[in-house]
Amino acid sequence: MSNKLVAYFSASGVTAEVAKKLAEAAGADLYEIKPAVPYTSADLNWQNSNSRSSIEMKDKTSRPELADKNAKINGHDVIFLGFPIWWYVAPTIINTFLESYDFSGTKIILFATSGGSGFGNTVAGLKNSAPGAEILEGKLFKRSVNAEELKKFAEKY
Repeated sequence: MSNKLVAYFSASGVTAEVAKKLAEAAGADLYEIKPAVPYTSADLNWQNSNSRSSIEMKDKTSRPELADKNAKINGHDVIFLGFPIWWYVAPTIINTFLESYDFSGTKIILFATSGGSGFGNTVAGLKNSAPGAEILEGKLFKRSVNAEELKKFAEKY
């Protein structure tokens, strides 16, 4: 088992593409964070204040249920945690994931995909969900990121 893990949540497939490329470039294990109830395109309509994602992101205590809790966290000292940026932060399912495991002593490097916004307050919004872990802002990537750029990113950690 690699001592690195790429764990990711992807609603539309963009973050999944980047995560798979990163896992290969880093020689890391790969784990997909899946919601118990998959998101539909209507759920993801950020312009609709009544869409599922809008409602979840307005409520900082929202914790969408995970489809499983089978991530092999033990044995990994570095975890690259990927997600799309929603409303300048990580989707609340990332808090659910972090609160479902013990990440004590683990270095968690964030990576994200975004249509234009940056990390905003993402690190601060996740720290309380993973006490004992070191959470670092990594990098935003576009779908077209190449393997060499991902390898250089992964080698920093």
